[in-house]
Amino acid sequence: MMEAKQWSVQIYISEDGDDTHARAVLTTGDTSTVTGRGVARRNPVDRSIPEIGDELAASRALEDLAIRLHDVASDDIVQLAGPAQA
Repeated sequence: MMEAKQWSVQIYISEDGDDTHARAVLTTGDTSTVTGRGVARRNPVDRSIPEIGDELAASRALEDLAIRLHDVASDDIVQLAGPAQA
């Protein structure tokens, strides 16, 4: 039977003036973590839908997380392949 794995992503959102910051933290089964970050700046004229800043910052943090996770996988592949042979 194939082993099921579960990884978790927590998104932390904070606001500082018109800036919304998000941090997406991936925790794997072996407690390794990878973190992505994103920022959104609210247009001072638009205060009607504050969730937009949260959504944009979170999506940017998740996109950054995906890139960082890909980089981790690429580094692992290079390590497994060993030194290049001439």
